[in-house]
Parts: sequence; C-alpha cells; structure tokens
Amino acid sequence: MEAGHHHISLSVDTSGGGGGGGDRFPQWSIQETRDFLMIRAELDPTFMETKRNKLLWEVISTKMREKGYNRSPDQCKCKWKNLVTRYKGCETLEPEGMRQQFPFYNELQAIFAARMQRMLWIEAEGGASGLKKKGVRLSSDDEDDEDESDGEKGSSKKKRKIKAGGMNPGTGSSTSVGNMNNLKEFLEEFMKQQMQMEVQWMKAYEAREEERRMREMEWRQAMEALENERIMMDRRWREGEEQRRMREEARAEKRDALVTALLNKLRREDV
Repeated sequence: MEAGHHHISLSVDTSGGGGGGGDRFPQWSIQETRDFLMIRAELDPTFMETKRNKLLWEVISTKMREKGYNRSPDQCKCKWKNLVTRYKGCETLEPEGMRQQFPFYNELQAIFAARMQRMLWIEAEGGASGLKKKGVRLSSDDEDDEDESDGEKGSSKKKRKIKAGGMNPGTGSSTSVGNMNNLKEFLEEFMKQQMQMEVQWMKAYEAREEERRMREMEWRQAMEALENERIMMDRRWREGEEQRRMREEARAEKRDALVTALLNKLRREDV
C-alpha cells in the first residue's frame, strides 16, 4: 500500500467527470484518477477479449484498494464511463483547451491508441475469421453495460441456446462483417481525431514559430539601430577630432608666420 495515495485527498478532480450514482463521496483526486487509468490501461487488452467484464472491474477495485483507495467495482466502472464521455467531448477543443478542461486526455488517448494498434495487428494476423475465433470485441464501447443481472443471464443463455440450435449458415459471416464494419468505423473516427489534432498542433506550432520570428526580427532591428547609432557617434567624434586638429594646425601656422615676421623686422632694424 502506498502511503502517498490515500483516498482522502485535498487535490480534488473537478474536471475528470462526476461519478454518477456510485461516485459520490469521497470525490476522486487527480492522482487517484491517474492511478485508476494506469490500472485500466493494463487491463484494457483483457477487456477487449471478454464479453463479461464484471470480474475485471472487481480486479480493478482490488488493485485500487492495494494503492490505498476504497472504490467499489461499480464506482470504477462509472468513473471510466464518465472519463470516456469527457474524452469524446474534447474533439472540437484546441490542444490548450483540452489540457485545461480535461487533464486526463493524454491518458485516454494512449489507451485508445494502444487498442487500435492491437486491432490492426489482430486483423493483419487472422482477418475476420481469426477475430471471430479469438472472440475479440472490436467495439470501443466496452464502457457500455456488459455485466448482466441474474435474470439477464438466464435470458442470454436461452438466446444462446436458440442461436446454437437454429442459426443459419449465414449468421456467422454476418457477424464477422459487422465486426469488420465496427473496426473500420472506429479506425476512421480515430484517424479523423488524430488528423484534427495534428492540424490544430501544426497551427499552434506555426503561430508560435511566427511569434518567435517576429521577436527575433524586432531584436535584430533594435541591435542594428544601436549599432548604427554607435557608428554615427564614432563618426561624429572622429570628424570633431579632425576639425580640432585642423584648427590647431592653422593656429600653429599663424603663430609661426607671426614669429617669422617679427624676427625679420628686428633684423632689418638692426641693420
């Protein structure tokens, strides 16, 4: 049990979605939600391979207790539904807005991206027939109610018996086609979201790059102005020094001429 992950926390997750009927008190902290998503990501392959996930939610609840959180299977399941709903609602937001309104977007995206890679690998390995044999669920809506009550289990068994006894030869192929359609729809939606995010990221990157270029241009212009001013001041100083030197030389010439004239006058008077 990790001491830093006690379920009574002052850091409350107010943006990850409410907990519904089983997620009232105590509220989910940000760290608790991140730990929950880490556990859910580890079990996601198993969720995709089983039709009944009630036991899996019990496993998640147990793992949460090991980390110091007291969450029932229903609370965990309800939390996952709300997180997925919030994730899907972020499709039209800017990247910055996603992080502000839904801080767990990256975690959810990583889970669904890994899921898509597994689906592509399974499709490449076995195709539609292989998918049917392995019993892999292609729908990404495993957050829907897969757990059945006792009455529902009974009716499901009856339905399975009816299908086993009266299934026509075309039913299996229809199921496979439906699974493939679900896969294609999921992949198309995922790729659409990825492209939208990439376009938004490129726009934000280009805006930041343009702002950086503008700041760099302004800095260069300011440096050039300072350099030009320094050159002008140096030129004015040199011009002033040259004029002063010329005045000094002119005064010296006049002084020499005056001294020479006086000496010549004195010589003439002596003669």
